[in-house]
Amino acid sequence: MNLSGLASSLREIGQAGLYRRRRVTERRADGLLVADGRAVVDFCSNDYLDLAGDPRLVAALQRGAGQYGVGSGASHLICGHSPAHHALEEELADFVGRERALLFSTGYMANLGVIAALALDGVVVEDRLNHASLLDGARLAGARLKRYPHGDVAGLASRLAGTEDALAATDGVFSMDGDVAPLAALADVARAAGAWLMVDDAHGLGVLGKRGGGTLELAGLGQSEVPILVGTLGKAFGSFGAFVAGSADLIDYLIQKSRTYAYTTALPPAVAEATRTSLALVREEAWRRERLAELVRRFRDGAAALELPLMTSGTPIQPVVVGGNEAALAASRNLFEQGFLVTAIRPPTVPAGGARLRVTLNASHTDDQVARLLEALAASLGRRER
Repeated sequence: MNLSGLASSLREIGQAGLYRRRRVTERRADGLLVADGRAVVDFCSNDYLDLAGDPRLVAALQRGAGQYGVGSGASHLICGHSPAHHALEEELADFVGRERALLFSTGYMANLGVIAALALDGVVVEDRLNHASLLDGARLAGARLKRYPHGDVAGLASRLAGTEDALAATDGVFSMDGDVAPLAALADVARAAGAWLMVDDAHGLGVLGKRGGGTLELAGLGQSEVPILVGTLGKAFGSFGAFVAGSADLIDYLIQKSRTYAYTTALPPAVAEATRTSLALVREEAWRRERLAELVRRFRDGAAALELPLMTSGTPIQPVVVGGNEAALAASRNLFEQGFLVTAIRPPTVPAGGARLRVTLNASHTDDQVARLLEALAASLGRRER
């Protein structure tokens, strides 16, 4: 594609209501977010437990920078694997109840690295609504990708039939719908077919379960049922990076074979130190999860009274379906003018005709903020209280 082709493509994107713009944002001390110069209540971040700005994480980051400097200086396999990284991996493995854990720079790189290492030129079977990184992992690995209907256990079984050493992969919590995969049933199907089961629990870990163990804790599943667990550290943990957890042999194999682990600079050790602090807080401060669950119930009850078109979700991700791209953009702009930042999600992130306002709740939101958001949503979408 030449330069004129780029310009033409950009025009088409804009005409379809799919053009994406970045906002310059900065969080204030009072918890409000300044977006493009306007103070708003943030209802779109993934900082579910309100840990990203916690003073204890900030202090840990500063201490880590004082000890290790700003960058790691190399990949883990050269000389970038610090005591902070090593300790965090051990603590993460203990948290999720697995033999070992391995740090990656991002969740995207973790998923690409795992699938490419385990399913090169093989068969990968995935939920149709999986995160892009899981789908891209299969494509980049040169694997034969099979997709089953969303949450369809029988669909997984039919696509695994006749395969050998296949990899089945699913989100734990689906990031645009907010629903939870039927993991116990999926694990039974994968085990019967002799397939690996890989769960990306980016939006579940730290948030769901009594102790924050995520969707696998809710389903009562361990390492034997789900051999590969992927988690991210930039959501509920309020930090940055990702990890893969599983058996000692799995982790050792990934160290040898995962290109996205071997050929990238390790995340800064200071970030690892901050994450160790956030992990301790996730374990110790269950009130954050309890408050978040209370806010989810409050939001859903209020939305039902206003007949807002919510999807079925018991997680902090609460999508309000609008349908058309321009309508979703207009509603998002209207909310911004009323002091709320709620992002319009459009294709290809969601299916055509499924544009939505993706409301995400976090433990710092007040009852009053939630009530005012509901009123603003009703006004923006033409709903009224019955």
